[in-house]
Amino acid sequence: MDPSQFQRNLLSWFEQHGRHDLPWQQNKTPYHVWVSEIMLQQTQVNTVIPYYQKFIQRFPDVDQLAQAHLDEVLQHWSGLGYYARARNLHKSAQIIHQQGYFPEDLDSLIELPGIGRSTAGAILSLALQQHHPILDGNVKRVLARFSGIHGWTGDNKIQQELWHLSHHYTPNNRTDDFNQAMMDLGSMICKRSKPLCHSCPLNSQCYALLQNKTTELPTPKPKQKIPSRQCYFLILSNRQQQLFLYQRAPSGIWGGLWSFPQFNSLDELQDWCLLKQTNETTFNFLNQQRHTFSHFHLDYTPVIVENIHSENQIHESGGGSWFNPAQTQSLGLPAPIKRLIESLN
Repeated sequence: MDPSQFQRNLLSWFEQHGRHDLPWQQNKTPYHVWVSEIMLQQTQVNTVIPYYQKFIQRFPDVDQLAQAHLDEVLQHWSGLGYYARARNLHKSAQIIHQQGYFPEDLDSLIELPGIGRSTAGAILSLALQQHHPILDGNVKRVLARFSGIHGWTGDNKIQQELWHLSHHYTPNNRTDDFNQAMMDLGSMICKRSKPLCHSCPLNSQCYALLQNKTTELPTPKPKQKIPSRQCYFLILSNRQQQLFLYQRAPSGIWGGLWSFPQFNSLDELQDWCLLKQTNETTFNFLNQQRHTFSHFHLDYTPVIVENIHSENQIHESGGGSWFNPAQTQSLGLPAPIKRLIESLN
């Protein structure tokens, strides 16, 4: 199928079946598209919509995002996961605010933290109608199946081949509609499992369909066993039924979020309590739970110590603060910590 036929088929399908009423499509500024594209990385549209709406309501433009405290940004991101996205969003907003304008060329956008080639292309094409191809996960899947590209799409050589195809098929005109159509097709029709090939506008010449290889393409990532790590979360409550939380370091897993004190072993937890002179000997253990990250499982055991009398000493030396459960709703919390607090209530 030549590029012009590919484009006609896809755009005709998009006009009839594509998504035209997503929140970030109502006011397609570079800022709105940028926020949506960052949220949509690793996250499905239906999950993103309510987060996006609340985020834009609080941070309606890049200047207000830049001037906000990172704690508040993370609080509005809490539950979306992959928190480096929020930290990079905030950092980039500060850079844009300082320079006084939103970059409108590919190279300048790629220099900002958290913005890669595909995200930059999406911002410029969707918001400013510039001619730039994209290559997110949905587009990779469509192109790999349609063109019969074998090999894991994360491999550099395969990525280069897919970028070449994306360039080849992306039109000079209506690039915004075309790129949105490619993302919609991958999300709605050319799905990872059980693709709806009978509804695809490209099915007449799709390699994977014609060769009965839709389950084989795109080639899955080489399987690696996901390791498990174990830890204990110490849930301290004082006589006022406040909870003790500390803010994690700004980088790494859950960077900048508030959490219960975390320990690799029960001995470490007990030694910490002894050092803080909690004078408590009763530890209430909750059932072990699991939270899965992209590259490891975290098996954590919550340990409750109640009616702490040495809250001042813990506060002064622990690097954290005491909060009423209601106050924690305004904090950026990892999903497991948020669930634990809700279960305690």
